[in-house]
Amino acid sequence: MITALAFYLFAGLTILAGALTILARNPVHSVLWLIMAFFNAAGLMVLLGAEFIAMLLVIVYVGAVAVLFLFVVMMLNIDFAELRAGFVRNFPLGIAVALVLLAEIVIGLGAVGQGGIVLGTADGSAAVPADMSNIKAIGMLLYGKYLFLFEAAGILLLVALVGAVVLTHRKRAGVRPQSVPRQNARRPQDATVNVKPEVGKGVSL
Repeated sequence: MITALAFYLFAGLTILAGALTILARNPVHSVLWLIMAFFNAAGLMVLLGAEFIAMLLVIVYVGAVAVLFLFVVMMLNIDFAELRAGFVRNFPLGIAVALVLLAEIVIGLGAVGQGGIVLGTADGSAAVPADMSNIKAIGMLLYGKYLFLFEAAGILLLVALVGAVVLTHRKRAGVRPQSVPRQNARRPQDATVNVKPEVGKGVSL
């Protein structure tokens, strides 16, 4: 009974937050409603027993992506009149995309009613032991069987991060660039000076 109530609560709040994300006039409010939708979706994942997916939703999407959206929206000088004009101009395209998605959902529900797709017979080799948690099983797969693929994905993300920094870096007039070799060659005695100022004399600059 409690599980069913929790499911309907999380599902209803997710749908409500998703609708308010689209309908909110203020972009900051839209991002906040999006964060609420992520939290409730994480609650649904917990009910399904997918604790790792719930943790990813909270840490990655709420803690990084949605907060980044919020900072970008708050830092940008958004012209709300132009934003509303763009919404009205792209409204027919949005309706067309919504109809396509609705048709896909209806076709998918109809396909489920006809029966699932037979993918093969499970041999039990990938079964998780009963005493092993979901997070531990995923960790053993990531850092065991798929270790090199996991490291390769990390290297790709690092290259993308470095590439974004290089592409967006601009040299500005009047700003002295940072010299990494000079900083590495700096000695501690050159960086700090111990002084004993006398009372009432102040510090000489």
